[in-house]
Amino acid sequence: MDRSDVTLERMRSFVRVAERGSLSAVARELGLGQSTVTRHLRELEQAVGVSLLTRTTRSVTMTEEGRRYYADCVQILRLVELAVDEVRSTRGAPAGTVRVSCTAAFGVLHVSRFVFAFQDRYPDVAVDLSLTDERIDLVREGVDIALRLGPLPDSSMKLRLLGQSRRVLVAAPDYLASRGRPTRPQDLASHEGVRMSNIAGSDVLVLHGRRGGRHVVPFAGRLRVDHGLAAREALAAGRGIAPAHLWLVDDLLASGQLEHVLQDYAPPSVPLNMLIVPERSGIARVRLLIDFLAERIARLPGIEKPQPGKN
Repeated sequence: MDRSDVTLERMRSFVRVAERGSLSAVARELGLGQSTVTRHLRELEQAVGVSLLTRTTRSVTMTEEGRRYYADCVQILRLVELAVDEVRSTRGAPAGTVRVSCTAAFGVLHVSRFVFAFQDRYPDVAVDLSLTDERIDLVREGVDIALRLGPLPDSSMKLRLLGQSRRVLVAAPDYLASRGRPTRPQDLASHEGVRMSNIAGSDVLVLHGRRGGRHVVPFAGRLRVDHGLAAREALAAGRGIAPAHLWLVDDLLASGQLEHVLQDYAPPSVPLNMLIVPERSGIARVRLLIDFLAERIARLPGIEKPQPGKN
């Protein structure tokens, strides 16, 4: 083995192909031609003297030797990045790229402007902001931080609970004037509901009374959407009643475009979590953005502080 042929560039290409299982996806991600990524892999395998990947027409998977080598490569690349961070910190200017994934509506309305403010403070930090409601594999997609609403499955990621997102029932004044205002949870069964098609069980609405009690009522309607911003537009247009995160509709409530419905009852709050790739959490620019986002998000309407001892 000629150790001079084991370059960081070739190692990085191998790690990302191993994680994504696709040469073309990694080529696009790294801004390289697919033939260049293929050459990196071939030259790295020649340098170490073993096959690291098994290629078929449909997939790329690691060999047993590749899995062992991958774990070492991840640590080496992390140490290199941390070393660069240490040098940069001596001039007080974090630099590099942070990749963030965020629930779509939350990202458009709030997180995007937090990112703008962060970059104004740290102009040498680039941020790749991906907006999706799908649950993605952070490592596979090369993401450092993810913001997600709702319960999360067990994960090897670091989890930081940012708070509980309070929800309220809302509708437009015109809708309530034409269809009547419900006075008890059971009345919702005869109303038009704006439902989320990407949330299981949206045909049933669970409400908790301010004085106690749990109410489960049928929730139907002619409109289903798969995006929070579409639900917001539908509500403002008088298409029906829906439970909405307060951060999604707070401005519409303040302007009178929407009104609270059944104020003595509310849907359960939803946890808002930050997922962090453990190997990336020690990098200065990532750590700075984690703390910056957590601090700004805590000020948003309806984000209730997590209980002590929960993280």
